[in-house]
Amino acid sequence: VTINRPESLNALNEETFQAIGTAFTEAAANSRAIILTGSERSFSSGADLQGGVAKREGIDLAGANKIIASILDLPIPTIAAVSGPAAGIGCSLALACDYLVMSEKSYLMLPFTKIGLMPDGGSTALVAASAGRHRALRLALTGEKLQAADALDWGLASEVVPAGSHLERAGEVAAVFAQGPTRALAASKRAINRASLAELDASFAREVEGQDALRASNDFAEGVAAFLDKRGPNFTGE
Repeated sequence: VTINRPESLNALNEETFQAIGTAFTEAAANSRAIILTGSERSFSSGADLQGGVAKREGIDLAGANKIIASILDLPIPTIAAVSGPAAGIGCSLALACDYLVMSEKSYLMLPFTKIGLMPDGGSTALVAASAGRHRALRLALTGEKLQAADALDWGLASEVVPAGSHLERAGEVAAVFAQGPTRALAASKRAINRASLAELDASFAREVEGQDALRASNDFAEGVAAFLDKRGPNFTGE
């Protein structure tokens, strides 16, 4: 499954997000493993700030959460092949996959606070489950880029490979999974996800509630305007 909006570094709008959900559903019907990837330049730069998000519309977060949850619940292994940024809700999509192969030049990023928002797409649970509370807070509060080597060290990536080889390596991993015992793989995935992500539904609900309030704030309007104008934001806490 390839995110294909290269002109926007694979920024996600509602149509693209729904297409990803449909593609996963269709692929799961006749596949034994699924790879999610973007382009050489970018896995996904997150929600499309040039489109509806700037108008306080954009992605239906509750619907996006259902798609992310459905990826986690699939009975077959999923592999994210990441090059360039996996940012915002694009980061959530990558982390929802069972196995994360990152190019050595790629990075993860939760830049929400830079535009007056909070992490969403389940990332408040997904990051904390793998990296721990303080590292999750660091990513969420600073919005910094977490380079591939650090993502591996933090437990957020499964492998880091030389630039340009992430998709090939993901294919190798998928081939191994495809030859494996499907029922055992499904049971293992389900058990680990339920043990480590028991609070995911509650996290989705908190994120939707918090994001709805923040999208109505002046800080969000200022954050998006500053991003589009390529300047620093002037947040007032309103």
